[in-house]
Amino acid sequence: MRLLRSTDLALRVLMRLAVAGESSPTTREVADGMDVPYTHLAKVVAELQHMGLLDARRGRGGGLTLTEQGRTASVGAVVRAFEGDGDVVDCEGATPCPLNSACRLRGALRRAQEAFFASLDPVTVGDIVAEPTGALLLEISRGSQGASPRSDTA
Repeated sequence: MRLLRSTDLALRVLMRLAVAGESSPTTREVADGMDVPYTHLAKVVAELQHMGLLDARRGRGGGLTLTEQGRTASVGAVVRAFEGDGDVVDCEGATPCPLNSACRLRGALRRAQEAFFASLDPVTVGDIVAEPTGALLLEISRGSQGASPRSDTA
């Protein structure tokens, strides 16, 4: 299974903020550190804020902080929220599958998808930044703070 880019970014933002400590990086700083366009990350941050997983404050002294709900959030729930409940394959698209009424593959793929999500359900954001990952993330994020600003164009 391949995750959407927004799902990957959401998980990486949560991980980054989980090791931020007292600092509150801005969306632009996180985008620059991840080497992703600001506009893409801003959409992901807005969704994470809407889900209650992070706080985003504007202006002087502002920035992004992980909420307690964000630290204990299930990785499976985050992935489900960003991936949606759609089927793995589109059997009813522009050219509907002729096996649609008697296909067993669709059900098998759906069960596999649900097993994938279920395997992530007990894992929390806090779990995925436990040592040694947390220390490495912190080192990487400190190194990217000195990076030169880049343009928002993709």
